[in-house]
Amino acid sequence: MAKNPQSASPDRLADLFVQVTNDLSFAQTQYPKSRVTQYLNGLATKLHLGIYRTKREETNRFITFWQYEIPTIMLEARKPMLYAFIIFFVAIGMGILSTLNDDTFVRLIMGDEYVNMTLENIRNGNPTDVYASMGQGFMFVRITLNNMMVAFIVIAKGLLLTLGAGFELFRNGIMVGAFMTFMAVEGELAQALPVIMLHGTIELTSIAIAGGAGFLLGNSFLFPGTYPRMTSFKMGAYKAIKLGVGLVPFFVIAGFIESFVTRYAFMHWSIKLAIIAGSAILMIWYFILYPLTLRKHGRI
Repeated sequence: MAKNPQSASPDRLADLFVQVTNDLSFAQTQYPKSRVTQYLNGLATKLHLGIYRTKREETNRFITFWQYEIPTIMLEARKPMLYAFIIFFVAIGMGILSTLNDDTFVRLIMGDEYVNMTLENIRNGNPTDVYASMGQGFMFVRITLNNMMVAFIVIAKGLLLTLGAGFELFRNGIMVGAFMTFMAVEGELAQALPVIMLHGTIELTSIAIAGGAGFLLGNSFLFPGTYPRMTSFKMGAYKAIKLGVGLVPFFVIAGFIESFVTRYAFMHWSIKLAIIAGSAILMIWYFILYPLTLRKHGRI
């Protein structure tokens, strides 16, 4: 339990309130005059006040959503997140091996049209020219909405008993591994990889996190723990949807970089490195280090 219940997320307070009131009901029946019953009654009152206080602070909800709620869910879902990243990286490795051993594999995964277009760009001296093939504003809207749709599809497929989310993660990882290996075989990886990772650092990390949210959704139904199955499922769905919404700003950032920055493939390497490093620091800090810091200080 957080050291300061008033700073905990609404979901955390609600979960604690349900647990405490269940224990209190049992204690009042079996041990109505015990000190434990008195303690649980006081604790339930304190939690109720915390929930009521949180409900009144609707004006701050937009801030607290990203400040406390998303980090809290990331802590609670750290195992599904770990599994999601493992699957994603394993799939990338399999995409690499498959492309190295079968030169037609990348066409099977990426499609003949995309591969032929990339080969034409390579012959023209700019292997990542695809990122400059349409207007910046239109590209920004299209790419951002597409990435959001992919993320929510990955999450929603967690409804298929977790396997659906795993399959989508695996499919996306295979695509990444196959394309990167294709570029390496063509001798263009040194040019293409930094350009792609300008936006890919945030975009690919967000897709993997969406996969973890999908696992959270599926596991909430498969493994309800002490909750009734439907109660557990509703709680898992609520948290998975929150994570999906929490990823929206990051997809906007990735879409902006891909549309307005990535097209300048021949910018100085130091600029590319700064953007990639800044993106990596942002994702690691917000989704890993910040939640741990909040827990360390008893804020969640």
